[in-house]
Amino acid sequence: MDVSAATGTAAVLLVGLSFRSAPVPVLEKVSLADTELPKLQLAMLETDAISESLVLSTCNRMEFYTVANAFHSGLDHVVDTIADFSGLPMEELEPHLYVHYADSAAEHMLNVASGLDSMVVGEQQIIGQLREAYQQANEIGTVGRTLHDLTQRALHTGKRVHSETNIDTAGASMVSFSVDKALDRLGVDKNDQAPMNNHRALVIGAGAMASLASTYLGRLGIDHVTVANRTLSRAENLASHARQAGVSATAVPLTDMPPVLGEVDIVVSATGAAGHVVLAERVAAAREQKGTQDKPLALVDLSMPRDIEQAAAELPQVHLLNIEELTTMAGESVEDEDPARSIVKEELESFLEQQRAQAVIPTVKALRKKAVDLMADELLVLERSTPEMSAEDRQLVERSMRRFVDKLLHTPTVQAKRLSAGGAHVSYPDALAALFQLPTGAVQSVTEPDSATASVARAGNLGSAIRVLNNNAQGNPVQINQAQDNQGENS
Repeated sequence: MDVSAATGTAAVLLVGLSFRSAPVPVLEKVSLADTELPKLQLAMLETDAISESLVLSTCNRMEFYTVANAFHSGLDHVVDTIADFSGLPMEELEPHLYVHYADSAAEHMLNVASGLDSMVVGEQQIIGQLREAYQQANEIGTVGRTLHDLTQRALHTGKRVHSETNIDTAGASMVSFSVDKALDRLGVDKNDQAPMNNHRALVIGAGAMASLASTYLGRLGIDHVTVANRTLSRAENLASHARQAGVSATAVPLTDMPPVLGEVDIVVSATGAAGHVVLAERVAAAREQKGTQDKPLALVDLSMPRDIEQAAAELPQVHLLNIEELTTMAGESVEDEDPARSIVKEELESFLEQQRAQAVIPTVKALRKKAVDLMADELLVLERSTPEMSAEDRQLVERSMRRFVDKLLHTPTVQAKRLSAGGAHVSYPDALAALFQLPTGAVQSVTEPDSATASVARAGNLGSAIRVLNNNAQGNPVQINQAQDNQGENS
């Protein structure tokens, strides 16, 4: 059931592209440097059609989560913003985009957070990446209640999947998967007790992926890890953690990195930089200087845009693994994938039920406010018509009216929340009976609503039904935008 269609509220709109929908050159052009992401998220809000935004950027996906107050205008703005920031012509960009709306968008985020949409199914790193994306969006003020609730539910779902199933029994991540493939290229048997013994590694970057690479190489028995980063303090921090784990490690600034390229057996790069960090000519020069031209070298590029120049793959004994090549190697099903999807389904249903219950609250508040306003009007009429009434008597009348209003509205308030959370289609007479807990058959005399009310009732929109009742009481025209919302969902 489409929550937005059922409640008339804004809905989550997701526009994205990933390794499943786009070739790496397109992904590379859409990917932005970390410094540009806040600007893009703020640009998403430069229209009344979008009220929240969050961007999930990884090595193999760019997903733009927004809250759209209007589907078509929201979608147009999001796509236009992506095109503006990427510099891609619309005809080159649009064929690779996928769109999810309302319930479908929520389900997609839960699948992503659970590792079920990852290149390496079941990988855990995506949970941290989603958390970081949320924290960044929250810091710049682009997320509100809707994306907050959805993201927290997605993170919770991902944790459940990994703790309650064996989907990650092998500990697979994008990092471990790619390093294992690199070992194959080096002719190293990863089943050995310490397969990377007598080998040296260079890790470029100091973020989460670089840290995972350093840790995983340590588990494989690497002799030494050199960490290179633009900010030396961050490189030193990562190297320090490696040493604490028993791995020999040093840190160097990025400017001192080139000579190291001739001393190592494997390079793992994950910087998020805007341009190439490792140039083919520097790899060739370093290997020639160290006399290691005939020694196998594995280059693992986990960045988007790519860190390592493609021409490096043409050098003798150099094996380059980047996202483009890794995409063709991944995607196998894993143990406990079906139980993981069952958890996602359970959490999605719970989340949608929660959202439906929350969506009726504004209507309930409006109903109570209307009742209070009517009571105030009646008390004013009473005061004018009975000047002889004492102040004490007026207070008694007011307290009685307030108790009456509270008792009258208590049941429909509770029932409205319950029915809305249930998501069931409710007919006009059934809605009245349920709201006020009337005996069966007590509302048959009002089973001929006007056409506008009937439209709302057929849609199962309980909150709108209440608004219709209020509008009709005031003689106001009723406008139904349900059809437009449904068209948006189906687009």
